Amino acid sequence: MRKYETMYVLRADLEAEKTQEIIQRYNDVITNHQGEIEEVKDWGKRRLAYEIEGNREGHYVLVHYSAPTDVSKELERLFRISDEVIRYLTTRVEE
Repeated sequence: MRKYETMYVLRADLEAEKTQEIIQRYNDVITNHQGEIEEVKDWGKRRLAYEIEGNREGHYVLVHYSAPTDVSKELERLFRISDEVIRYLTTRVEE
């Protein structure tokens, strides 16, 4: 298993309950595919450096996890088709 770090930005206009539900859904994707979540940092709403799809603010979430390579691909596939996620970035962490 490899170590990954994924940062994703959710739309800021989502309700707090909906935001937590989305975060939990993506965490479940990792754990259901034999991944182990090391840390989840919910940074909350922050101003974006530039406007993205009409959004000036976003809700930032950073996840550190260990998982097989197909898990990061599945997460990115889900991010691409989700209307709630406006940006994401996954990097492999060197040990």
